[in-house]
Amino acid sequence: MSADVIAAPAERRSWSRFATWDVAVIVVAAIVIVVAAVGVEHFGTTRNFGFLILEMAPILVLALPLTLIIVTGEIDLSVASMVGLTSASMGAMWDAGLPLETILWVTVLIGAVLGAVNGFFVTVLGLPSLAVTIGTLALYRGLAFVLLGDTAVADFPRPFTNWAIGGIGGEWIPNVTIPILVLVALFTAVLHATSVGRSTYAIGANPVAAAFAGIPVGKVKFWLYVLSGAVAGLVGVYWTLRFSSARADNANGLELTVVAAVLLGGVSIFGGKGTLPGVVGGVVLLTALQNALRLSGRSADQLTIVTGVLLIISVLAPNIVSSARAALTRRRRARVPISHDPVSLSDARKDPS
Repeated sequence: MSADVIAAPAERRSWSRFATWDVAVIVVAAIVIVVAAVGVEHFGTTRNFGFLILEMAPILVLALPLTLIIVTGEIDLSVASMVGLTSASMGAMWDAGLPLETILWVTVLIGAVLGAVNGFFVTVLGLPSLAVTIGTLALYRGLAFVLLGDTAVADFPRPFTNWAIGGIGGEWIPNVTIPILVLVALFTAVLHATSVGRSTYAIGANPVAAAFAGIPVGKVKFWLYVLSGAVAGLVGVYWTLRFSSARADNANGLELTVVAAVLLGGVSIFGGKGTLPGVVGGVVLLTALQNALRLSGRSADQLTIVTGVLLIISVLAPNIVSSARAALTRRRRARVPISHDPVSLSDARKDPS
């Protein structure tokens, strides 16, 4: 058999490592940024890049624990409402005279409790996560309005609000960049390099088999919801300080963008598949596209339509690609001959044994 025939499959395998959905999303995100920087006025300025990172921050941070939840085959649609309720709680505590240093930790704790409520309904009572989190989406937002109503608390200390919008050595690298990079690295390591991450994938692929393998399925899912709530509380703090305003409608509708970014990054809505680098690429792509459209004068309704279209594409496209790959693999296997060596064929005819 010739060396070229042997090398071809290995070469195809080498290229297939890069022909993945998450890599494609990262490449498309880079292309969108380059094209927008050239073709959209003000997109390529350092000021806009700083603003882009500030816009990306809450979406990316909320997407990190949500990725793990979706990989297990569950969903959390209440993330934005938890941001709103923790922001409202922060305003109520500040009005009550508590020191802000204490409020910051209590706000994150409140978020963790809200996530635990979701986890209790899903893992202990066995209710569908879609129905539960749609319910708590409305419940938590309603409680936020009970706390603050239509009023806003906006007299937070200037050093804290300045840090939330300030930059490192200039305006285009916001202060939040370093904490975000730390969180991304931490979540990536957990999902892709620890037993917790392997358990998460196993649960999403087959929860029954994972339970038989000794993985505490309910416990893992419960703590992922707690983590999602705590992170939402953290985003509630950031949102409040960035806009210097605690409001009940903060982050309203953000859950659509977060879910769209996670699925666009290649995480399967059915669980068991996905990578965090792909999710980061999905967040960058979606945020950059929205920013470019906004600078082009597009309305908020048009941005919502774009987000919805990308959400549909993110659900359909990976499944279409997987089906096409499976069909192509079957065709290749069907076309592979038994042997390409004429000598071996002649020997086989002489000696059937």
